[in-house]
Amino acid sequence: MRWISRPGWPGHLLALAAGALTPLALAPFDLWPLGLLSLALFHLGLRQLDGKAAAWRGWLYGFGVFAAGSSWVYVSIHDYGAASAPLAALLTLLFATGLALFFALFAWVWVKWLRRERAPLGNALAFAALWLAQEALRGWIFTGFPWLYIGYSQLHGPLAGLAPLGGVWLLSFAMALSAVLLVSLPALLARGRCILAAVLLLAGLWGSGLWFQEHAWTRPAGAPLKVAAFQGNVEQNLKWDPEQLNAQLALYRDLTFAEAPADLYVWPETAVPVLKEYAEGYLAVIGRFASERHAALITGLPLRQSDAEGRPRYYNALQVVGQGSGTYLKQKLVPFGEYVPLQDLLRGVIAFFDLPMSDFARGPAEQALLTARGYRIAPYICYEVVYPEFAAGLAAQSELLLTVSNDAWFGTSIGPLQHLQMAQMRALESGRWMIRATNNGVTALIDPFGRVSAEVPQFERAVLRGEVVPMQGLTPYLQWRAWPLAGMCALLLGWSLVAARRKRRLFAALG
Repeated sequence: MRWISRPGWPGHLLALAAGALTPLALAPFDLWPLGLLSLALFHLGLRQLDGKAAAWRGWLYGFGVFAAGSSWVYVSIHDYGAASAPLAALLTLLFATGLALFFALFAWVWVKWLRRERAPLGNALAFAALWLAQEALRGWIFTGFPWLYIGYSQLHGPLAGLAPLGGVWLLSFAMALSAVLLVSLPALLARGRCILAAVLLLAGLWGSGLWFQEHAWTRPAGAPLKVAAFQGNVEQNLKWDPEQLNAQLALYRDLTFAEAPADLYVWPETAVPVLKEYAEGYLAVIGRFASERHAALITGLPLRQSDAEGRPRYYNALQVVGQGSGTYLKQKLVPFGEYVPLQDLLRGVIAFFDLPMSDFARGPAEQALLTARGYRIAPYICYEVVYPEFAAGLAAQSELLLTVSNDAWFGTSIGPLQHLQMAQMRALESGRWMIRATNNGVTALIDPFGRVSAEVPQFERAVLRGEVVPMQGLTPYLQWRAWPLAGMCALLLGWSLVAARRKRRLFAALG
């Protein structure tokens, strides 16, 4: 098996295949041991490479991750973006190609500056720290794409109990550390005390993950609330058709008026597909209905406001009517779906760059939470729920979590199920109930342990009925966020960098 670590195409192709294993560890497959295998093969494949070969192998690994795990991008571009099949395939390949550069950078930095195979324990810790830095970087740069983090594989795995302690970040760190320690067992055994330290590390991580799985970090803040979440199942190609506007407004109105009394009614993202200013009368009727039932209703809709210079700005928003209040403007926008980077150059080139409602502005960072029935609700519109730190900042101020989405863009692909898994992780990290209302699935209620307590089938018009409990108290992750883990990783990387430089100087002197 030494060929895995050597330069050449056999090792490169194995890296590509190892990357493609990552999505199988995540939803909807949930074969989490494959996440360990993927990481282990990647680490082994970098053992004997120089910087250039490592960067190429890292890129192949990353391409495998994103070509297999984000193939739903093709569906969005081809089926709903009016792009031809060859063009959609090309753009999807370019998407995976670009994101794979993060793994190329990771591999180059690892081999060039940090790798120390003669110190297996320190080597494993540094690899895990750099892995976490890689995930954080691709979740931040150019607005970020925080998708396919390996920590999500542990949503229902043995390490799940660590999520309230350090979020998905701690799970990713633990997965990377475990994979490298397991493949480094022969080297660790040859160093006596190192094997004991490694065993204690593994036992501590996996034992803590199991021990804390049923620990309740938060407590009820009040009585359960009855919830009705509506899934209209409106086809994406009809969503913004002006001739379908009245039919869509009538759909959600009639479903709601026919529904049994509840405390909170929730409609999905842009369930009202017209600017708020043109729907004031409609919203007033809906609001009166909710008030008469002593309930609040939350809906997604587009909204127009003028900036300081009087120019109109458009926002993807949430609005509360009835016994509640608040308007939330989406902050984390989807590139090309909600805004077009370099739009002066790209608009008009192909139809995909002119999608409906792709000129939204970013909402301000400081916004009040939504309120309903006296409770504060942390709102996340679609893509926002996949940002761990952003979501934690809002969750810490709230008693309930709410995410609305229109995953019709993903078609029948695995995209909506990956999206649901990330929403479940946000509930687990914060110890709060989450309401998830979508256009065509998966509409669900998620408990504080990240488990789906109720859902309705995808691709059906349905109403989800159930109860959620407002929660109070902060998990360690909500209180401290990722700072303790980030500080530890910075120290590990700094220590490894200094040690690796000393090793190179020693070898140079001996040579």
